[in-house]
Amino acid sequence: MTTPNPQSRNDRPPHLRVQHVPALQTLARWPVENVAAAVIGQDGAMTSYGDTAVVYELASVTKLLVAHAVLVAVEEGAVDLATPAGPPGATVAHLLAHASGLAFDTRRVEAGVAEQRIYSSAGFEILAEIVEDATGIAFGDYLREGVCEPLGMRSTDLVGPAGHGARSTVEDLSRFASELLAPRVISSELAAQARTVAFAGLDGFVPGYGRHRPNDWGLGYEIRGHKRPHWTAAGHSPATFGHFGQAGTFLWVDPERRVAATVLTDRPFGAWAKPLWSEFNDAVLADLDGAAG
Repeated sequence: MTTPNPQSRNDRPPHLRVQHVPALQTLARWPVENVAAAVIGQDGAMTSYGDTAVVYELASVTKLLVAHAVLVAVEEGAVDLATPAGPPGATVAHLLAHASGLAFDTRRVEAGVAEQRIYSSAGFEILAEIVEDATGIAFGDYLREGVCEPLGMRSTDLVGPAGHGARSTVEDLSRFASELLAPRVISSELAAQARTVAFAGLDGFVPGYGRHRPNDWGLGYEIRGHKRPHWTAAGHSPATFGHFGQAGTFLWVDPERRVAATVLTDRPFGAWAKPLWSEFNDAVLADLDGAAG
């Protein structure tokens, strides 16, 4: 974690703290040194907790940003979802959906294309290389120019591998979540395709949560479906999508409720997080559903 970005402090979303979500106050009891969070509607953050301008390591939440940048490249025609990528027979879509057969952290092939859902950070590194080759722009720059700048995400940067090397703030991720709820930098048609299950029926592991049959995934976004146990809430709609990171971070979007949430901490994911994350998310939904009712 690094110090807050002063420029970000001066340009916070105007929607912060509009609606009261009592569940956010339970974050004070989490066994972490630092935590910040927001519950987000389509126009920006509805309410927040902690210092939302502090920069945290995102770990695999990075994949949401990287996937969105790849989709921008698809929208611009630089690459196509059917562009060959990775192992023979695999495409950009297979890499985004963890269906290429590549191993988690190497480019070793562990299964045939679209045979299993093997969660692969290495596949996201290949995606970054493909976009770089197609555009002539370093992928970190492409992410900044194609996603971060249009959305006003001034404190977000890719400082490491495309699978897990970004840093950001709750303020920036609130803006990004608003994009996932109501897309501006990609078309609504492509956004809808990205949050639809790709290569349906594939089984596989969600890191930390075991094997799921099926293990639904879209184009870069994990889809909740009916997975249990899971880091999202039991009350979330099956269409809920997002990602969590080993840095102790997560972002989810429930398109049926038209709401999203992000929590960033400085304690790596572990046994402490598994009950707290799902309980917290259930409490957030209860607050929102109660207010709506």
